[in-house]
Amino acid sequence: MNSLHTSNQEVATSLGASEAPRRGMWRELREIVTDLWRYRELLFQLTRRDIRIRYKQAVMGFGWAVFMPVFIVGAGILVRLAMATLSHSELKLGSIAGLAVKSLPWSFFVGSLGFATGSLVGNSNLVSKIYFPREVLPLSVTLAQGFDSFIGATAMTIFLALTGVTPTFQLAWVPVLILLLLTITIATGLLVSCANLFFRDVKYIVQVLVTFGIFFTPVFFEPAMFGPVGAKLMMLNPLAPILEGLRLSVIEGHNLFRPLTETISGGREVLAWTPWYLAYSATVGVVGLVATSLTFHRLEFVFAEYI
Repeated sequence: MNSLHTSNQEVATSLGASEAPRRGMWRELREIVTDLWRYRELLFQLTRRDIRIRYKQAVMGFGWAVFMPVFIVGAGILVRLAMATLSHSELKLGSIAGLAVKSLPWSFFVGSLGFATGSLVGNSNLVSKIYFPREVLPLSVTLAQGFDSFIGATAMTIFLALTGVTPTFQLAWVPVLILLLLTITIATGLLVSCANLFFRDVKYIVQVLVTFGIFFTPVFFEPAMFGPVGAKLMMLNPLAPILEGLRLSVIEGHNLFRPLTETISGGREVLAWTPWYLAYSATVGVVGLVATSLTFHRLEFVFAEYI
């Protein structure tokens, strides 16, 4: 009986030890959310400041919000036109509309990452002098970039209407995909802003990644173009399911709960879409946001020493 009692105590102790980190993690997450809610007015003011600075004395004004997506679409049209010429095929208007739909979230991700990288270093006077949740800084530039994307989305809606794209019930997927995009963007922004504070050359790495990352993300093309294996490898990019989901739901009117198979040259069939792609992107986004939020929160108390 004594040995049984001892073994029960050991099991209870081990269970308590394993549950302690879990309780600590959830306590930290609750603390992060509570602090952000308490300082929501500061987040709003910093977001408004970033928007004002961005458009202050800008010749093009709100035109800058449309310029980047239009530039991406123009580059994509040149790439797709060259591919169509080599394959002796026709560049369809639906392909251009798909480029437009995918260019906007990509420009949002790239713009947010670019501004978030230097958000802590650029506000060194605030970080080193007063207390507030430092997550506010990368979050504010992401929200400011979201304002730009909202303007771009308005222009894109008009463009899609002119190209003959008709709305379907599958547009209900758009808010879900935008939420996933925001989750991944915030997670990445927290990571690079924190890393750049400790290692100042991170901003150069980010510049290289956002410059060449478009060639590893299905913006100019569809993953099915790379064949059965290449399509699966392309969809390993967490942004790929979001971009393809937007194209399929908005342009093709496809229900993302249903798999989609396409036939490419040579009669080969390629799995162009499966709901598991979306589940994968959601898992990466949620786990990444939790991990980066906890890491950022645990390190923010030493930020002032590295400014």
